[in-house]
Order: sequence, then C-alpha cells, then structure tokens
Amino acid sequence: MRLIIPIVALLIVGGCASKVITSGPSGTKEGGKYSEDLSILRAQSTSAVDTAKNIAVAKNTEVKRDPSKYVEARHTVNQSLDVVLDSINRYNLSHGVVDGFTIQLYSGGKREEALNVKKQISAALPHLETDVQFVQPNFRVRTGKYMNKLEAHKDYMAVKKYFPSAIIIPERIPIN
Repeated sequence: MRLIIPIVALLIVGGCASKVITSGPSGTKEGGKYSEDLSILRAQSTSAVDTAKNIAVAKNTEVKRDPSKYVEARHTVNQSLDVVLDSINRYNLSHGVVDGFTIQLYSGGKREEALNVKKQISAALPHLETDVQFVQPNFRVRTGKYMNKLEAHKDYMAVKKYFPSAIIIPERIPIN
C-alpha cells in the first residue's frame, strides 16, 4: 500500500505535465509557443480605391475623393424616422409636455429645509430657475429645464459644488 500511493502520485504529476504539440501544415511550434500564418485566408481587395488607400497609408498621405461623383445612399431610414418623429411631436403638443431633465437638489419632509436650499442656490447661482414642489410626503427642490442630459450636465457640475447630493433626473417639462 505504501508503494502504490507514490506511484499513483507520480503518474498524476506525469500526466499533468505539458506535452509537445506538433502542428499541422499551417502551424509551427517555435520555442514553446504556437504560431500560425493566416494571411492566406485574408480577403484580398482589388479595387482601385482600395489600392489608392493602401498606397496613401503607406506614404502617410490622405486619399482625396472626387467630389463630382455623388453616391446615393441605399439603406436610408429617413422617411420612416420622420413619421415616428412627427407622431412624437404631435403627442407632445397635444399633452402640452415634453420629456426632459432637471436637477434635483433636495428631497425631504421639511419645508423649511427646502426653502433654505432654494435660497442658497438662488444666492450662489442666480441664473438658474429654482422651484419647490410638494409631492406627498416630500418637498423637492429642482432647478433647470433641459431637453437632454448633456445640457443638464453643464449646470449640474456647477450645482454639485454647493450641493454634493444633487442628481439629474428625468422630468416631463411643460410647453409654454
């Protein structure tokens, strides 16, 4: 029994040792690393434009295209997209609101704190319109009306200096 355990361990260790892999006709085994040349499988371009691009890349120059040649786009979605955008516009106009974003400065149950936050932001950033809303059971202080997050982010960075807990939230903005 004492002799069987070392023999089994030796067989397991020997079986886990790395084996030399011989490669087929497309691959070679060099220095313990496998490498294979797949360039024969790569697609070859034969058009004059591709050849001009390859030459330009080799010379580090820019390929100039002939502006007199106009190519019509084949797979446009302009008409389909216009229909969808028109229906969204009609919906927004009929309901009197659009989807947008605002910056929420405070949300809590105390009216005095909400009014304090409004006073502080009006003093620090007077160009921002701030309003206090009561949505039971919380008072919310929000500032700005933006059509996208990128517009909101500019003011958000300024507000964040005074109110670190401020967040950008989606909101339905009334159309005037």
